[in-house]
Amino acid sequence: MSLVLDPAAQDLLFREARTANTFTDEPVTEEQVQAIYDLVKYGPTAFNQTPLRITLVRSAEARERLVQHMAEGNQAKTATAPLVAILSADNEFHEELPHLFPAFPQAKDVFFSERAARENAAGMNAALQAAYFIVGVRAAGLAAGPMTGFDFEGVRKEFLDDDHTPLMVVNIGKPGPDAWYPRSPRLEFDQVVTTV
Repeated sequence: MSLVLDPAAQDLLFREARTANTFTDEPVTEEQVQAIYDLVKYGPTAFNQTPLRITLVRSAEARERLVQHMAEGNQAKTATAPLVAILSADNEFHEELPHLFPAFPQAKDVFFSERAARENAAGMNAALQAAYFIVGVRAAGLAAGPMTGFDFEGVRKEFLDDDHTPLMVVNIGKPGPDAWYPRSPRLEFDQVVTTV
């Protein structure tokens, strides 16, 4: 059985998509970011919670502040990418649940009254949304360079607050020269899937 999605789209989103390490200087517009969000916001999460928060780093001053928190190997590409996004989990996401999950507005208090429960749910569901975001960047014809090599606490203090947990930093733009490392191996179907 084949997939319904056009093979060219499969390649764009998965097979040919790679983590970019260099970028051209072509800007990434607000309209592009809006279109990415307007697509990926439909990805499923538990209780339709939407804990992902996106901080766009555009100004030179903010970029300089961010670069100092990046691991050494990630500094140059973060300094030169056309757009950088800090993806974080909002641990107070539950305040939006009465609006986002009208079928059971009490979920806010029944399941998420405790901070530990919110942090666990926010981390898992924001990570799902971060993956959708990366695929959305690819759908816009751009390359994403997601990274977890940075000082998480430093980025939180510099750009967020105590209610937000950083997940990753994503460089975004058109791929530049020598943007790709060689493709790493993947596990095969029978190494991953078990039928019981």
